[in-house]
Amino acid sequence: MIRETIVTTQALDGSVHIAPIGLIVEPGGFVIAPFRPSQTLENLRANPHAVANYTDDVLIFAGCLTGRRDWPTRPAAKIPGAHLGAALAHAELQVERVEEHAERPRFHCRVVHEATHAPFRGFNRAQAAVVEAAILVSRLHMLPPEKIDREIAYLTIAIDKTAGPNERQAWDWLMERIAAFRRE
Repeated sequence: MIRETIVTTQALDGSVHIAPIGLIVEPGGFVIAPFRPSQTLENLRANPHAVANYTDDVLIFAGCLTGRRDWPTRPAAKIPGAHLGAALAHAELQVERVEEHAERPRFHCRVVHEATHAPFRGFNRAQAAVVEAAILVSRLHMLPPEKIDREIAYLTIAIDKTAGPNERQAWDWLMERIAAFRRE
């Protein structure tokens, strides 16, 4: 199973990197498999810790993929790192072992601390559509344009029927990113 989260990692200089990443669930923890090259990968090599942030704020998912990475954070409780201020809950992770791979090394992490900050009231369809569109945007360079168009056409139905202001803003950011990619 893959759990869509926002992962925060910290560089040795203390700067926090925020990225949407699907974590692979395994007993007692998760596997983080960042693509090469990435800041998440560099940070995990320098500081073998991360935080899985659970949030329903889809602006963060869309924002991270469209150059908007400045989201408030708070210090982690048990690891050198930080969690999102907008996290409903978070899990602090420590890397136990690394499986090297040419494209996506796999960092096997155990959970060392978990905290809940606010209740989860559920996703509406538009929030789920934004998360799916964010995944598409993260793979624009790998997917054929027809697949992207087909998926976006379907996801637009949920946006049109159920989106609130945040979901519409997040959707607009993602659609702007797709348009910009096609002009490149």
